[in-house]
Amino acid sequence: MMTIGAVIACLIVSAEQSVAQAQTDVFPFPVNLTEFENGLKVVSVEYDSPGIVAYYTIVRTGSRNEVEEGFSGYAHFFEHMMFRGTKKYPTDAYNAAIKRMGADSNAFTTDDWTAYHIVASSESLETIIDLESDRFLNLQYSEDAFRTEAGAILGEYNLNFSNPVSLLRERLYDRAFLLHPYKHTTIGLLEDVQDMPNHYEYSLEFYDRYYRPNNSFIVVVGDFDSDQLLSLVENYYGSWAVGDFEPGIPVEPPQTRERTDAVTWPNPTLPFLMLGYHAPPFSDQVIDMPALDVLSQLLFAQTSPLYQKLYLEDQVVDILTGGAVDHRDAPLFTILARVTDPEEIPSVRNAIISEIDRLKVDPIDDAALAATKSHMRYAFARGLDNPASVAETMGHYFQPTQDLETINRVYRLYDEVTADDIRRVATTYFPESNRTVVTLTQKDQ
Repeated sequence: MMTIGAVIACLIVSAEQSVAQAQTDVFPFPVNLTEFENGLKVVSVEYDSPGIVAYYTIVRTGSRNEVEEGFSGYAHFFEHMMFRGTKKYPTDAYNAAIKRMGADSNAFTTDDWTAYHIVASSESLETIIDLESDRFLNLQYSEDAFRTEAGAILGEYNLNFSNPVSLLRERLYDRAFLLHPYKHTTIGLLEDVQDMPNHYEYSLEFYDRYYRPNNSFIVVVGDFDSDQLLSLVENYYGSWAVGDFEPGIPVEPPQTRERTDAVTWPNPTLPFLMLGYHAPPFSDQVIDMPALDVLSQLLFAQTSPLYQKLYLEDQVVDILTGGAVDHRDAPLFTILARVTDPEEIPSVRNAIISEIDRLKVDPIDDAALAATKSHMRYAFARGLDNPASVAETMGHYFQPTQDLETINRVYRLYDEVTADDIRRVATTYFPESNRTVVTLTQKDQ
């Protein structure tokens, strides 16, 4: 059982922090971190949202954890199964309780983590904790229910892949990665999703491995009493048993030559071009990842020379975007262009690569660099405008490091990015040998 005596609490912004550091902190709210004996952590932020609270449960498991061949898609699968109910709250009872609270309840899965979230009235906090703790400790589903949900996931897969970009992205990641589970997308490979109904026992094992308190944390943001919150968590989650499973995640070898591929689409579509470069993992200590984020803005913002040239002047693309999403392991920096004429695919590809190569040698305008970093900081701060967005932000930055200071450390790195850093990361991460290129065109009729 957890005891309050086992609690460790700290503040992200304390009285001892220097004024100079406080002035550079992008995350403006005091944050409490409480850890209980079974490893469950509670991150709480008292936020000015009278009568409203956001309650996020984060499981540090995504498609990254799907290391066994033939079993992709199970992290996303459990995003669905967690709504299948328990003995205490069967599906209909759970849904009725959510409806009575007038709550907004949903979930999402990423490559690295899965989030379950409820936004509701503060007076419903105990009901929320009762519901959420019950399904995390006592999820039950029959083999028939499992098969039914597996069929629903196949339907979601087919819906997603009615968009040509899904096929393009799946092919790019399959070509760019040889060993790491990032090779498959979060929803899983089609053959694995089709085979899911035959693996009820494996699904139980996946839940037993990863849905453990030491692999999870709770984020609560809004109007609540801190003492009441901790007492309720202690009461409702106290019997959640610690797990010890650690997946053996393969290390991706360095790419040594350019890889290319091409796919066709059976229905009318403009052609697509996607490039991927292996990028550094998330870090609040090393400047490479923040520098690449800044570089992506310099390359693909609507004010950038490349965007102005390809989109506005030549009108050879109607979509142009690029960047790397934060990941615990090394992800891809992906570039997507929708090309207005199939004949223009080579010229668009060459223009993108030429602009990247230019950033490796040409001076970066100091004013443009400063404006880009300022805009990124402002956009981040502007997004912290409700309890749910604050909770999701905390989930995003806390899950890779388990450190409350991560957000502010990362944004201090953004502030420190120089023109030399931009040139260095462009040279390091964008050689031809680190590049994978996939095109998608309409199949000949």
